[in-house]
Amino acid sequence: MTDYILLIFAAFGAGVLNTIAGGGTFLTFPALAFTGVPPVVANATSAVAVFPGYLAGAVGFKDELKAFDRRQMVRLTVITLAGGLVGALLLVVSSNEAFAIVVPFLLLAATLAFWFGDAIRDWAARKARAVTPFGAAGLFLVSIYGGYFNGGLGIVLLALFSLWGMTNIHEMNGLKNGLSFALSAISVAAFAISGLVEWPQAIVMMVAATIGGYAGAPVARVLPKSVVRGIVILVGLSMSAVFFARLF
Repeated sequence: MTDYILLIFAAFGAGVLNTIAGGGTFLTFPALAFTGVPPVVANATSAVAVFPGYLAGAVGFKDELKAFDRRQMVRLTVITLAGGLVGALLLVVSSNEAFAIVVPFLLLAATLAFWFGDAIRDWAARKARAVTPFGAAGLFLVSIYGGYFNGGLGIVLLALFSLWGMTNIHEMNGLKNGLSFALSAISVAAFAISGLVEWPQAIVMMVAATIGGYAGAPVARVLPKSVVRGIVILVGLSMSAVFFARLF
């Protein structure tokens, strides 16, 4: 019962964070790991737990998504699905021992990406057209990362879009949410078929994360962005430190 209470609070907090600024993975994955779920299974179950949020985000940006050429969207979605599937399968074949070694570095990298996200996007904007607009290679690599471990995925996608030369932040957010949903869907399907998901925990966390997502909207209007960012960064750094300590 204590474990489920922890998971509910973590998932609720993740839903709130994802609605406000992102970073929910910093709560759901560690909570599952701390309750005794093996690292690989914890990562897969965490992906399932936050999945409804991606669907809500995609629906919320449906008008922005309609602004893109349909053929282009189909092409980008197919690339994302392919990369996400590769990343998910990499996780499926990873041992818990190997993944436990990688996790602290992934958490730290995701935290730093969130922390310096604005600077990363500004740098990418200055380098606009440095890569092929709507290029397949960059999106495929980012999708592999997202399928394997999706912490900080939104920041990386937005930076990639800036490199493509995109400047409309609303369209960028719409595309980010749409592709994130596609990537999450293929990852969740691969994890479910592979038997990596702890469904009792996942279902409870999905409900809590969904409620947290709705609760996050009014919170987002009240709390200053700097406070929210500070909380996410503090949680991310703390979780990274804990997993580094466990590793060494």
